[in-house]
Amino acid sequence: MRAITTALTLLAVVAAAAVPAPAVPARAGTTATAEPAVAAAVGPQPGTFTGKGFDTCTAPSQTAMDAWLAASPYRAVGVYISGGSRTCAQPNLTATWVAEQTRKGWRLIPIELGYQAPCGTRTPKMSADPATARGQGRTAADSAVAAAAALGIGAGSTLYNDIEQYPTNASCRAAVLSFLSGWVERLHTRGYLAGMYSSGSSGIKDVCDAYDDTRYLRLDQIWIAWWNGVADTDGGTYCADDRYADQQRLHQYAGDVTETWGGVTMKIDRNYLDVRAGTATPAPWSVTVDNGTAGGFTAGAAWGTSAYSGQRYGTDYRFATPTAASDVAWYRATLPVTGSYEVSVWYPADSGYNDRTPYLVATTTGNRTVAVDQRAGGGRWVSLGVFTLAAGTGDKVGVSRWSAGTGYVVADAVRITRV
Repeated sequence: MRAITTALTLLAVVAAAAVPAPAVPARAGTTATAEPAVAAAVGPQPGTFTGKGFDTCTAPSQTAMDAWLAASPYRAVGVYISGGSRTCAQPNLTATWVAEQTRKGWRLIPIELGYQAPCGTRTPKMSADPATARGQGRTAADSAVAAAAALGIGAGSTLYNDIEQYPTNASCRAAVLSFLSGWVERLHTRGYLAGMYSSGSSGIKDVCDAYDDTRYLRLDQIWIAWWNGVADTDGGTYCADDRYADQQRLHQYAGDVTETWGGVTMKIDRNYLDVRAGTATPAPWSVTVDNGTAGGFTAGAAWGTSAYSGQRYGTDYRFATPTAASDVAWYRATLPVTGSYEVSVWYPADSGYNDRTPYLVATTTGNRTVAVDQRAGGGRWVSLGVFTLAAGTGDKVGVSRWSAGTGYVVADAVRITRV
């Protein structure tokens, strides 16, 4: 998007009941103005909708919106509702403004413009550590939901996270995808759909390439910034046609253009969308701990570090020779409740690795050992089974050096999912 522009339109389902509006969300450095409670925007927004939309940095005045509704081909408008990177004042963006636009037939797309890629130039930047970035995604979702609710944009709506163009690389990609997983997870928990806007060559390509990567949660919709001048939802080489194919795309096809309709001139980005209403399905609670996760991994001095295998999770992994002694590398996590959890492990496979690597799972009745052949099945999640684990913070999964097999034992990443 332009100076952090955003395109299009989309708001999604909204509750019909009155929603208290504690305050109008303000951009950084401005003061929010309280206003009376108003009815939530009529849903669903956008529902099942195919057509053109526009976005501009500041929400237009009512006069401008009315003029363009009468004369322009656009029926959707993007609005920045939250985020620390917003640069435009929003004097018109109130709950009353939202209710009036939706009443008259406009579709809205609420945009969060906050954390940016750690390898990009914009600030504030998300953490380069995937686990920390995922937590920041959850925080961003909470911020966006609070802003949306204050504007009368209720549960069922789609909220879009704007991550501007960045020079993608493996570590930056992992951070962005982890951040978006946190965004999806928390929005679904709060009853909202999760969308993302980015340039085709960076964020969109990374998201589409990771479509089947089980390490990350899928978005509900993508918003492709590709200024090719064609009003459709094609993603070109950035996103294969079979990804986000079920009316799940918006396309910003032109930017920084000036148009006049009904005597009102605005500088906008042009967009085209093909979307349909959906239901937010809460993702199961899950936590992933890598050997590089801050505070989440401990190992003795005998454990080396390697980035040799391309099947690794994250930037590197740990390895050690077998020994007839207890020298466990532990993964530490915080679980919300005592209950049943599936434990999965990720490791690179190699003929020189151990064929009976002992994984320890700290259950409520003591440690359980599961042996894994690390010579096969690498570069993906491998389930150890379902176990009863205790709530709270502690060492939950370990990798032991006390193996009857031969070859290096490897500790890379674990994932714990509530079932």
